[in-house]
Amino acid sequence: MARIIALLIGLGLVVFIVYQTDLSEVWLGVLDLGASGAAAVVGVYLAVFLIDTASWQLTLPSARLTPRWLYRLWKVRMVGEALNLVVPAGSVGGEPVKAVLLKKFHGIGYHEGAASVIMAKTNNLLALLIFVSVGLTIMARREWMPEPLLLGLMAGGAMLALGVLGFFTVQRWRAASRLGAWLAGRRIGRPLERALAHLEEVDHHFVRFYGRQPRRFAGAFVLGLGNWALGAVEIYVIMWFLGRPVTFSDAVLIETAAQLARAGAFFIPGSLGAIEGIMVLVYDAMTGSAALGLAVALIRRGRELLWIAWGFWLGWLNAAGTAAVATRASAPGERAHGD
Repeated sequence: MARIIALLIGLGLVVFIVYQTDLSEVWLGVLDLGASGAAAVVGVYLAVFLIDTASWQLTLPSARLTPRWLYRLWKVRMVGEALNLVVPAGSVGGEPVKAVLLKKFHGIGYHEGAASVIMAKTNNLLALLIFVSVGLTIMARREWMPEPLLLGLMAGGAMLALGVLGFFTVQRWRAASRLGAWLAGRRIGRPLERALAHLEEVDHHFVRFYGRQPRRFAGAFVLGLGNWALGAVEIYVIMWFLGRPVTFSDAVLIETAAQLARAGAFFIPGSLGAIEGIMVLVYDAMTGSAALGLAVALIRRGRELLWIAWGFWLGWLNAAGTAAVATRASAPGERAHGD
């Protein structure tokens, strides 16, 4: 029921935004992108995924730092991120699926897999804090930025920082394990003894990565920062193809607002409506064209839909391949041949 309500809220926001915007102008803006522009946007987004996958690869000791492993992890990430985009769980709905796929297809244990997806997400969020700080600094220097909008985004940035730093602290200093150890010595914790043992094992991976592998940690962080910078590059590219070029600093500003809206509307699938709304507000203030903001938001939604379809297609291929192998292995003729 909660998911349905969240989806309805998102759809309601979209309807309201559409009602307030000149759709003919929006549609013309989307068409201005052209085939070359669409290809450029897809290319930038593909680079984002590859860099993000490389960052994740650094958190997995069992995954060699080779192109082959990068490709393997990229396919797993495509499936997981497709779910992240449609499940209202703060872009983490597909993370458990990644750990399952790592175990099923690549033999990486659940503890290492689960720890890696959490650390990869944490690294990205830590890098996002730096990116958002830069974006908010740029906003504060733009005279055209409405003060209520600026204050709202700054408040969102502060809340994001508190959440991310708290999440990192829990991992780095084994807060979950310490709490688990305290509970284990009391009656309330005895039924959870098995779960607490798993938590301890995952915490071990956190401590090893953050405390004993500083180069991998730093590398993952730098790649994460590059990932967010490419988001601004995508905005820059879209605006160039639409014939309304902006400076790169303004592209960073726009991407910062979009990411803060995404974080604030984590409970809505794909942050539907929230991202469109913030884009309309920012573009209206910056260019005087709310329709341009909605056009840019729709272009980015288009490449998200492409990625969702691609991710689910890869997931279907993996499932079909696994079923085919299992069928052949269970056939008497195949067993005899194998013997």
